[in-house]
Amino acid sequence: MTDEQEYKRMTESPVFGLVMKLSIPTTFSMLITSIYNLADTFFVSSLGNAQTSAVGVVFAIQSIIQAIGYGFGMGTQSLISRKLGEKKNDEANLYATSGFLAAFLVGLVMLFGLIDLKGLVRVFGATDTALLYARDYCFFILLGAPLFCSSFVLNNILRGEGKATLSMIGLCSGGIINIGLDALFIYALKLGVAGAAIATLISQAISFVILLSCFIFHRTIVKINPLKTSRHIKDYLNIFRVGLPTVFRQSLGSVATTLLNRAVRPFGDEAMSAISVANKIYMLLRSMLIGVGQGFQPVAGYNYGAKKYERVKSAFNAAVIIGTAYGVVAAIILFSLSGQIMGLFRPGDAEVIAIGGRTLKYLSFALPLLGYSTFVNQLYQSLGFVVPATILASCRQGIFYIPLILILPIYMGLRGIEMTQMIADLATFVVSIPFHIYMFKKLLVHLASKDPPSADEHFNASDPDVPTM
Repeated sequence: MTDEQEYKRMTESPVFGLVMKLSIPTTFSMLITSIYNLADTFFVSSLGNAQTSAVGVVFAIQSIIQAIGYGFGMGTQSLISRKLGEKKNDEANLYATSGFLAAFLVGLVMLFGLIDLKGLVRVFGATDTALLYARDYCFFILLGAPLFCSSFVLNNILRGEGKATLSMIGLCSGGIINIGLDALFIYALKLGVAGAAIATLISQAISFVILLSCFIFHRTIVKINPLKTSRHIKDYLNIFRVGLPTVFRQSLGSVATTLLNRAVRPFGDEAMSAISVANKIYMLLRSMLIGVGQGFQPVAGYNYGAKKYERVKSAFNAAVIIGTAYGVVAAIILFSLSGQIMGLFRPGDAEVIAIGGRTLKYLSFALPLLGYSTFVNQLYQSLGFVVPATILASCRQGIFYIPLILILPIYMGLRGIEMTQMIADLATFVVSIPFHIYMFKKLLVHLASKDPPSADEHFNASDPDVPTM
């Protein structure tokens, strides 16, 4: 498909079908990614509760790595999709190259965490029994930080230009390999928790090579050329600012996980293991909603750049219909089979199954509404509205979650911990409603006037690429 054909597809083909078509590979990619994150927990859970809680502790550190990678990735994706919509391909290439190299360099800086691994995992909530397991797992996760960060950027570039299938191939190949390597390293080679981390590192390296090959062999619209890296700080600030909501979201996720680990720690490894597994399962279900959103984001960005605002609205509405239908079905299944699902991870461990099962039942109440609040946030970010996107991104595991996880355990004990994420998600849904209404009232004004957004209304006068509000 030529660049012009791709442009026509993104700006002229029926919106619902386009969003559905792009959502299928992105949703599948997110599903596989979550499955191989969950696979570590699944395989490690057979080794014991201390090992399972160790993986939960290091997940907070992984969230920071993801925050960097997704931050650069989403910032780059938003900018290039709008530039492609404006038919400014050279500028899209510049942002793609700069975002990729910046993410790789920041990943290299994160290797300094290897200096004191015991101290690092202790800060993130490791218990005495889980400390050494967490250290072993964390070593290999940090070692792969440069590849992890830059892979997120490559993945988002492909999505941003509408090449969701290529993105899916890169991610899913690594995910499937990870599951096989988990079994090999943990059981056959008897490497334990470290084996799970080695499997993750190798699979991520394979994903990185596959994703990079799409650019090397010219299967993309956007080109990555190290010789064309931007020398202007403004371009990196653009990427960082547009990706800031994702950095907040992922970083607050790390803070939330750390606070959760500390809140659960007094209740023992059984409770920490149960809550860790339940949250991973919920993350898997939520990741599919994020995949739907990633399918509509490039459609919204392209058409916003092309000033086809009615198609932006239609893309959002299509995502909400798909996501809500999925959320209702998933909630019914999760509520009905919560005990059986937990039993897959810790068969015969009645305490872990009981705690995790209750947590999943609470979480199921928020699932039908989770898509809407996720898509409102993704809409603002894909169009480059930094401030409201950052506020929305900070709600779920920051503005609401952090006070709740500090207060509810004091008055409700373990039951308060089990309910925290559900309450935070419901509150985020309520807050998202006025943001949604405000966005489309603005877009309706633009449609009626047939004029582009004015600089005074939507854009920072010194930086025309980054909308604010």
